[in-house]
Amino acid sequence: MAKSNSPPRADSAKTTPLVVIGASAGGGDALSALLAQLSPDFPAPILIVQHMAATASTAAQIRLLGRGSVLPCKAADDGELPLPGHVYLPKPDHHLMLAGERMRLTKGARENRARPAIDALFRSAAVSHGNRVIGVILSGYLDDGTSGMEAIHRCGGRCVVQDPQDASYPDMPQNVINNARADHIVALADMGPLLRKLASRKHRKRKAVPADVAIESRIAERVLSDLESVEALGTLVPFNCPGCGGVLWEIGKAGQLRYRCHTGHAYTAGELLAAQTEKMEETLWVALRMFEENRNLLVTMRADGGGGAYGERIDQSAIHIGRIRAMLNSGTSDPDAQARVRRK
Repeated sequence: MAKSNSPPRADSAKTTPLVVIGASAGGGDALSALLAQLSPDFPAPILIVQHMAATASTAAQIRLLGRGSVLPCKAADDGELPLPGHVYLPKPDHHLMLAGERMRLTKGARENRARPAIDALFRSAAVSHGNRVIGVILSGYLDDGTSGMEAIHRCGGRCVVQDPQDASYPDMPQNVINNARADHIVALADMGPLLRKLASRKHRKRKAVPADVAIESRIAERVLSDLESVEALGTLVPFNCPGCGGVLWEIGKAGQLRYRCHTGHAYTAGELLAAQTEKMEETLWVALRMFEENRNLLVTMRADGGGGAYGERIDQSAIHIGRIRAMLNSGTSDPDAQARVRRK
């Protein structure tokens, strides 16, 4: 992939379109195939968030995306002005966002159990670039990106979704189609020419940024994080945040419910369920370990002269151990469903 020494063109930044792309499982190959369709004179910067582990290598991701692409690709720097025809990626364990025309890298709270998160990028792009944004959702599990695509639509941008039948993992594209707004649903092979056309087209009329979108974007930047602001977004519910243990507020509408705590963690309903399931399994493993330690101690004490005094308690511990093992073994045998829960 080529490198560029072009200086930032700040004078034209406020009229330049912007492409933001979100992907998860199966997204690496999809991103490589998409970028290979774009020419060096592509008229918009391209910012990409693909779910990655905190220990992942950005250099490795750049090499993967560079296969067959002529576009310069790099890890974004905080405060950098993105250039047309260039591809930018977040650094591991950082959100990639926009503040005005410049990119921001933050260590804000995870959204949908991810950092970087697609919703955080898309929402900030909608606030900063409004009708100049083209949002793209590719292959992936669950529904990160759905709320962000809705924000892009509400701010006047355009929404492009990979055809779920064409995606390796159709959850993310399908959830946008079902719950947000997709202006274009296309196969990956047709997406490059479409993005070129949209980026070269006259922008739609700019819309005022909805208050709730602006508040959530500021929370993700860690500029705003307080009870009053979150209370303005939704209703307090009797659920705890899996990320910090705090209380959650329910926001969104029927079919598009989301949850947020005042420290910044955010979840779609599906992601919250997955996080709760993961916490339940962790708790069961801890309980199993404690009961087995208790039983082993009782057995040791009986052998050390306790006689039959500990027999009943040993038997009771064995019953509890059996029940916990049965609960752990009763989990889904569907590997795809397990991957959804353990995606992070």
